[in-house]
Amino acid sequence: MNTNNNNKPPKYNGIITGESESKPPTYDGNASKEECIPPMLDSNSTGKESKPNKGGKTFRNTVITVLVIFAITQLILFFFITSKSCTRTHKTSSGVVYSIPQSIDTIKNDTTSLPYRGYAAVIVPEMPISMDFCGEKVDFDRIDMAERLDRELTSTIYNHTQTSLIIKRANRFFPTLIKILSENDVPEDLVYLAVAESSLDVTAVSPAKAAGVWQLMPGTGKEYELEINEYVDERFNIENATVAACNYLKKAYSKYGNWAAACSSYNAGMGRVSSELERQQVDNAFDLRLVSETSRYIFRILAYKIFLSNPKQFGYRIDVNQLYQPIEYDVEEVNTTVDSWITWAKEHEITYAQLREANPWIRSDHLPNDSGKVYKVKVPKQDSLYRSKAGNKVFNHNWVVD
Repeated sequence: MNTNNNNKPPKYNGIITGESESKPPTYDGNASKEECIPPMLDSNSTGKESKPNKGGKTFRNTVITVLVIFAITQLILFFFITSKSCTRTHKTSSGVVYSIPQSIDTIKNDTTSLPYRGYAAVIVPEMPISMDFCGEKVDFDRIDMAERLDRELTSTIYNHTQTSLIIKRANRFFPTLIKILSENDVPEDLVYLAVAESSLDVTAVSPAKAAGVWQLMPGTGKEYELEINEYVDERFNIENATVAACNYLKKAYSKYGNWAAACSSYNAGMGRVSSELERQQVDNAFDLRLVSETSRYIFRILAYKIFLSNPKQFGYRIDVNQLYQPIEYDVEEVNTTVDSWITWAKEHEITYAQLREANPWIRSDHLPNDSGKVYKVKVPKQDSLYRSKAGNKVFNHNWVVD
């Protein structure tokens, strides 16, 4: 029997049907209405096709274009600057004109300015053929001697934090140290031993309990008549400790007959140096095979002498006002018990902190003194406490930029 299907709605199989696009589609019973809406139809509309947002697409394309142009511009600028920094000439305040990178000779000769652009110049120190130390010639023609000095000198000049501080501290302490060395008939070059020991930090204490600018051990300090207890530690008294160090070094020199061996014994002890000289059958401390620290020790002292003779040749630029100025003091003699150094400091118009900094040998806030021993206590003069009043004294003009 023929059945008329014209009155039945057509099934929806993913294709919109109907006589007109304005008519909504029909759906079968197996699909939800949302699943059957074509991508370009709005579910809230009556079947009209949604138009794409042309304004938003245009804005997005514009932003992308701007970003691409900006990135390309930055790359071009980067390569332009990089290429220029390698060839740009720079006229220094001393009239020297050079291109980047500079030659080592140019840097050494120009003592007033630094490279304008580009990489920092690396200066490799030249090894001397020989040098004088304590009036004795030290020869570096032998390869091992030159390389051992090279290691210490290179390590020294590129330890910028410590060496910069050493130059500044030397301006304050070298006048006192060298004066005492001279008064005790000890070569002035031995001041560099103090530099190697403590970097001129008067409050330095090693893990082995060596203390002060000369890093004296407690037993050695007492042997050379320094007072060391919980109230007083004269290893931190720069004057007394320097005298003790002089006495030790003079004794070592009388034993070995040369200052290099005396310096080695300061690090390793006279007993060790004497036994090794005999065991290894040599008469020169430079020829000894010792532990690394002692073997390097004497070369470190030599390196500090080379470096501090003229830091500018290694690229150091320090202005006069950056040096630490010597402090001027009034000296008070104390031969009684001090119940409170805090009160004592206040009575002398300084702070307790300033008292302890000027007298690091004071190790407590009070001092029992039943024996009546005389202690010389430094009281900083007021003008020395202020940069605006202290002035600018320079011990060695090779340390600063003219």
